[in-house]
Amino acid sequence: MKAQLLEMSTPDGPFTIIASDGVVLASGWTAGPAGLTGQMHPALLPASIEEVTALDGISAAVDAFYSGDPAPAMAVPVLQRSGPFRSHAWDVLREVKPGFPVTYTEYAALAGNPKAVRAAASACAFNAAALFVPCHRVIRTDGSLGGFRWGLQVKESLLAREAA
Repeated sequence: MKAQLLEMSTPDGPFTIIASDGVVLASGWTAGPAGLTGQMHPALLPASIEEVTALDGISAAVDAFYSGDPAPAMAVPVLQRSGPFRSHAWDVLREVKPGFPVTYTEYAALAGNPKAVRAAASACAFNAAALFVPCHRVIRTDGSLGGFRWGLQVKESLLAREAA
């Protein structure tokens, strides 16, 4: 598989995207692909990566998010691979309304198994397509942020941006 690499500047720091044919394979607040490829399913690792200056629709969706409209990011196609629960849980994350974070317990219930709180948390932890699969919208039951691969400062910023 051949992929494209785009590094963008955002208010939360550098944001890097690996995509193939208009589909996001991995993304996150890091400079360069090294911080992303470890999260990708081995079958999705590209044989080559070409640096580009824009990705049709994808970079526009990131710009829209940071301009106050998170909806376009949820329309960007994403490809991740895992087992049935985690794959479904990633799809469910894309339906969580911006500005209305859910708890890990609520997220497990939305994903169809209220008792699978740890599995739901694991889906967040192994999400390779940050922003486009908004794992930042899941918080702890006590209202605290919980974890976030890209740092709690970024998670807090994303949630504040969506609440505005």
